Amino acid sequence: MAFSLRNFSAFSLLVLTLFVVGATAVMDVNETQHSRSDRNTMQLQSLTNSTMADRSSDEANARNDQAVQDPDMVASMVDMSIRNSTERRKLGFFSCQTGNPIDDCWRCDPNWQRNRKRLADCAIGFGRNAIGGRDGKFYVVTDPNDYDAVNPRPGTLRHAVIQDEPLWIVFKRDMVITLKQELIMNSFKTIDARGVNVHIANGACITIQYITNVIIHGLHVHDCIPTGNAMVRSSPSHYGWRTIADGDGISLFGASHVWLDHNSLSNCADGLIDAIMGSTAITISNNYFTHHNEVMLLGHSDSYVRDKSMQVTIAYNHFGEGLIQRMPRCRHGYFHVVNNDYTHWEMYAIGGSADPTINSQGNRYLAPTDPNAKEVTHRVQLDNGQWKNWNWRSEGDLMLNGAFFTPSGVGAAASYARASSLGAKSSSMVGTITSGAGVLNCRRGQQC
Repeated sequence: MAFSLRNFSAFSLLVLTLFVVGATAVMDVNETQHSRSDRNTMQLQSLTNSTMADRSSDEANARNDQAVQDPDMVASMVDMSIRNSTERRKLGFFSCQTGNPIDDCWRCDPNWQRNRKRLADCAIGFGRNAIGGRDGKFYVVTDPNDYDAVNPRPGTLRHAVIQDEPLWIVFKRDMVITLKQELIMNSFKTIDARGVNVHIANGACITIQYITNVIIHGLHVHDCIPTGNAMVRSSPSHYGWRTIADGDGISLFGASHVWLDHNSLSNCADGLIDAIMGSTAITISNNYFTHHNEVMLLGHSDSYVRDKSMQVTIAYNHFGEGLIQRMPRCRHGYFHVVNNDYTHWEMYAIGGSADPTINSQGNRYLAPTDPNAKEVTHRVQLDNGQWKNWNWRSEGDLMLNGAFFTPSGVGAAASYARASSLGAKSSSMVGTITSGAGVLNCRRGQQC
């Protein structure tokens, strides 16, 4: 990233300065908002300060319908993103040249801890418009305890995530947070654990329900257990009765514009990440998944047709040791599985039912030694051959140790357009792209 300005003419320096200013994200609430934030804010302004008490599923469904992305717009945005990323790498500015556009966007900045909100402008895929708490204040979590799910104390993570206003949540020090009940989040929140070592473990975990604009980055989430049959606060003005939770690591329920990045997830009672009930506009990137059975469920049920609008990007993740199945398991909707590293599975990697469109591009699939588990794909509970019409394709994937992907469908261009969210890199680059998957070892004062 280092370069010398002494070799630039005054004119070249001016051009570089203008480019950097144009490409740099807005870092503070008092600065000018970006156009994508303006669009989100206008569409979702009526929901910003609402509570779970007055949010109905109809409102969430209407909002999530708006979040479904037009294929032409997606193609244009992807093309622009690739060109901009290429130009930044030519200049050598804030780029490690790893080929991972998310990490190249912020990790090489030696002052990343002073420019934390830059992260909000580094998202890709269907969840790229998730701004989280970018336009709000910083909130520092100082207390790892979860004393009371109804009356959380200031300084705790639960107190931070229920607030009505946008917040960028950071942590004062390393901590293990054992939640007594689900962590019910409010809209426009970023949980940013960079620089410290934060575990959500051995209790309830995270629920993103009927809200929008959430970023979760840098958490260890593991050993989540079922909780519930208790009162839990969801905003400063509302708390309500929660039935038994399944024990998911991160659960999305009727949510939109969500980005889950650089988390390490393992060993939960149910799924590591579940997205159901009309959730859409989601990016799951740079995560490290280990030691779990049913890793990721995308879709509520085969009969829940509102999930037909679901769009999810699964990119640059490492599916590692001790995994069995559902990486992901899809029902309805459109799923872009791109440049992930699959080094372990016991049953299958990608499964589905109810006619999902699955676009697998540039992944590396390493099959297990079991001769009966070489197939990447699995169609669930079908005896009538309907799966042959589902649009599932493998494009540029690297198949190792006998792995094979069973494609299907007629390859309808319109269907794959709705399951395309970014430009895939060559599968030969997957090792480099995913080398930093999971929680990063970014200590304060150090470059990531």
